[in-house]
Amino acid sequence: MKKTLIACTLAGLFGLLQSLPAQAQILTVREQARVIDENLADRFDNLLPGMMEETGIDMWIVISREYNEDPVLKTMLPAEWLNARRRTILVFHRNPQTKNVERLAVARYDFGRNIKAAWDTQKFPDQWDALIDLVKQRNPQKIGINTSQHFAHADGLDHTEYQELVQKLPKDFKSRLVSAEALAIRWLETRTAREMQFYPQLINVTHKIIEEGFSEKVITPGITTSEDVVWWFRQKISDLGYETWFHPTVDIQRVDPKTEGAERSFAIKPKADVIQAGDLIHVDIGISYLRLNTDIQQHAYILKPGETKVPASIQSAFDKANRLQDILTMQFKTGKTGNQILAGALTQAKQEGIAASIYSHPIGYHGHAAGPAIGMWDNQGNVIGTGDQALRKNTAYSIELNASSMIPEWKKSIRIMLEEDAFFDGETVRYIDGRQKQIYPIPRPSSYVQ
Repeated sequence: MKKTLIACTLAGLFGLLQSLPAQAQILTVREQARVIDENLADRFDNLLPGMMEETGIDMWIVISREYNEDPVLKTMLPAEWLNARRRTILVFHRNPQTKNVERLAVARYDFGRNIKAAWDTQKFPDQWDALIDLVKQRNPQKIGINTSQHFAHADGLDHTEYQELVQKLPKDFKSRLVSAEALAIRWLETRTAREMQFYPQLINVTHKIIEEGFSEKVITPGITTSEDVVWWFRQKISDLGYETWFHPTVDIQRVDPKTEGAERSFAIKPKADVIQAGDLIHVDIGISYLRLNTDIQQHAYILKPGETKVPASIQSAFDKANRLQDILTMQFKTGKTGNQILAGALTQAKQEGIAASIYSHPIGYHGHAAGPAIGMWDNQGNVIGTGDQALRKNTAYSIELNASSMIPEWKKSIRIMLEEDAFFDGETVRYIDGRQKQIYPIPRPSSYVQ
């Protein structure tokens, strides 16, 4: 009897384990640090020299003070450093003859394993004097500093540090200062072959979190609120060992004419409400791991009693949004600006009768990352500055947009809001971990296939 009970218990446990979603491996903090530092070495060795040559910058000076870090410097920090130390000055000098890039830190100690300290405090008690000596010795013709009108990512040199630098620089070097915007953007937006090996895991995890959150495991119609689901996502992300770069949102569209549909402004936060049968729900979440970020939006439908699948009119609306994704990514071509891509996609969507709104953006080191903006939710015309940036190869994007469709039985329009992360290799666009093509039904029918 006892053996039979144990066997049944083990069989039940085995069945339970089989039914649980497989979780991707999460590295220990120590192993994450190793990967981050190795990835940085790869980027410094194999990306930076070509980027400096391409942008014509001979010396790149990155300056930060502790707790007020330049966004670029944050991406260069050794894994063991969580912030700059006092004032940290990095100097990257490209030798025009050898084309090698010398990496120096005007600091009291090495900047991790990738950048060597180059400050003789006995010879130069003043840190600025040590920097100026390096500049004079190498005599760069073009000195890049992180100032930018349109990209906060490339505008990390604060006013005080800029004043100090200009005050200390000899006159003939002051005229050589230029914005390093183009170089900073390339550094931030370019994804390496190694990064594109582990980036899919992070996006896959995001998809799995949504799949679980948008299921009967989490949502009980008539009881669970949209805010309950928001906090479930926050807690799940934390429990798995990841971080999130923004607070998730979950919103509801339903047949009730009093609720918001396609007309809701993105400037208004979705209100918390009890999820009911017949609701179309939507989530926007993003997670962070190994200094990369995801940004995903998907949908689920709460089946009404007697329903076994999502109503055809709602799935048809979803299909239009999928088509809009295709229309947008077909516009991707190296050298085209974000504004040109946007205009081409909106024109094609209009020809196909799709009520479209497109607001896609680069992703990688930041959730809303450096690179060409392809529309804004509140600007479907010419996006000045960021929209003028050209598309380059080996970059990643959140394909973010929405398509509005009339639902006859609801007697109003709904908005299908999608966002999936994709990679552009210079020729084609591919979704890094696929994309949602079917709305999740809740609860899942036994016949359901994604």
